[in-house]
Amino acid sequence: MGLYFARRLGQALLVIWLAYTLVFLAIQLLPSDPVTIFLSADAAADQATIDAMKAQYGYDQPLLVQYFNQLGQLLGGDVGYSLASGQSVATRIGAVAGSTLALASSAFVLAVVLAVALVAAAWLSRSTALQRFITNLPPLFAAVPVFWLGLVLLQLLSIQLGVMSLFPDGSFASLAVPVLVLALHVSAPIAQVLLKSITHVYEQPFIDVLRAKGASPAWIFYRHALKNAAGPAMTIAGITVGTLLAGSVITETVFARSGLGSVVLQAVTVQDVPLVQGLVLLTASAFVAVNLIVDLLYPLLDPRILKSSAHGSPRALAA
Repeated sequence: MGLYFARRLGQALLVIWLAYTLVFLAIQLLPSDPVTIFLSADAAADQATIDAMKAQYGYDQPLLVQYFNQLGQLLGGDVGYSLASGQSVATRIGAVAGSTLALASSAFVLAVVLAVALVAAAWLSRSTALQRFITNLPPLFAAVPVFWLGLVLLQLLSIQLGVMSLFPDGSFASLAVPVLVLALHVSAPIAQVLLKSITHVYEQPFIDVLRAKGASPAWIFYRHALKNAAGPAMTIAGITVGTLLAGSVITETVFARSGLGSVVLQAVTVQDVPLVQGLVLLTASAFVAVNLIVDLLYPLLDPRILKSSAHGSPRALAA
């Protein structure tokens, strides 16, 4: 288990380093350095001011010096400083990250619960019509855009029914509705993959043995089928983190919530490259962290993964 954990952790750190390198190289491909781009719309900025800021932020150094200086600062927890506010990027992001994290984590938990509930209802229901209706819900959830559903619910609940404020007021509705909007979209791929995986599990001979022994449908589903089908669904759940973060930005904008969405919008609008760079690295790190957790959970579902990990990806076996 220790070797498996070390390998997965090493791979996660490698991915974060590659993400940092790609972001750094992408910035170098810009028409000019970040300071010049940021001050291009400021008529009062003269060349002396631009040169002073470039020296302050280290953009006047050779390329390799910039790369290793920034990498060293990153390893020390320094993500740089915002060009617009002068605050450290970590402080700027940390001031609003809690709101986005609460929204995204709540939506993720609700999405997993919804996906499992839909699949359980589809398999345990005795009504064929109800089963057909439930299995068609995940494609519907995936097809509905997050911003459209958010605007419709905002129009219905705030303007038509008056049971929810247009702006966040701390009420249950202002918290629950954005979470629900985001969770419905995220639950769709998880439910679709879980449905397909459950179907494959029910074709296995051990299910027939359990039925022959008199096990109830609910016992077979919750104690055996769901556990054996969880691997592919966990993989998809980890991959949806990117969708979850992008959806959080859109949801925050629609429901006027303060969070990373407003920071992303401001950073892109004023071309605050260091802040954008910090947000991209944060997103990449969150994606890698969630997928690392998924990898570490696989052996709990199937201990054979620990033996096979030396010969390939654990997700290949889990899928």
